[in-house]
Amino acid sequence: MTDTLEKRIAQSLELEVRSEVAAYARMLGEEVGADAVLFYGSNLRTGSLEGVLDFYILLPGPQQERIWPKVSYREWEHGGQILRAKIATMSLDKFAEAARGDSRDTTIWTRFVQPSALIWSRHEGARTKVAAAIARAARVAARFAAALGPEIGTPEDYWRALFQATYRAEFRVEKAGREDSILSVNADHFEGLLPLAWEADGVPFTREGALLRPELDGSRRASILKNWSARERLGKPLNILRLAKATTTFEGAARYGAWKLERHTGIKLEVTPFREKHPLLAMPGAAWELWRAKRRQR
Repeated sequence: MTDTLEKRIAQSLELEVRSEVAAYARMLGEEVGADAVLFYGSNLRTGSLEGVLDFYILLPGPQQERIWPKVSYREWEHGGQILRAKIATMSLDKFAEAARGDSRDTTIWTRFVQPSALIWSRHEGARTKVAAAIARAARVAARFAAALGPEIGTPEDYWRALFQATYRAEFRVEKAGREDSILSVNADHFEGLLPLAWEADGVPFTREGALLRPELDGSRRASILKNWSARERLGKPLNILRLAKATTTFEGAARYGAWKLERHTGIKLEVTPFREKHPLLAMPGAAWELWRAKRRQR
């Protein structure tokens, strides 16, 4: 059954994207000698170029940074327009390891059980490895969903329970019902995925009409919940550590913040070389300039 799941995942990664997005991914991948580039997020679903495009760049070789991924923001002029991207970078080996769910991290497998597109790869071996990693992520997510979800329910009930639990564990502030919107807008992606992933992971279950009932014995359920508790305890400190790192290593943070500010308020702040290099130190001056600009708008 694992082959069946991997075949489905490989097919799902072939989602068509706009030529501008494909060109961006190729440029990013070739520039750093990556193995693969994944595209995900709302722009994958809508096909829009507005806002920020989300990419994961997967590099060959061992992971260089202990706290991953490295995050950056970039603007690229292509075809007469500015394309904006938030870029997460890590090694393909670490990505595959995180997707297996062996570490305390939850971010990779819970992110990539959702839709993504593998829109550039350096060779077929990298493509195969990414597809296998994401299939494994689906198995891990489904396994935790079986233990965290209800005794019996629809597939959506189990996914909903999983996403709610991961939001709490990752210290993420999400609007109420965020998990419902993920499931509704990606209904085709999740259709039939849960039982297929359970079969691949050896989770027995029965069907009662549209309802599913995972048949986990007491010891296996207890083991899964124990593993989840460990991830829940360490999830918040780990993500706070990543946020703290991002304040000093988020390349392009000043430009990203200025763009977001102008998009939401109409106020344009100049990104000086000092603000670009020292975004934290520049915050008081930027805040003062923003306050004065708001006063002028009144």
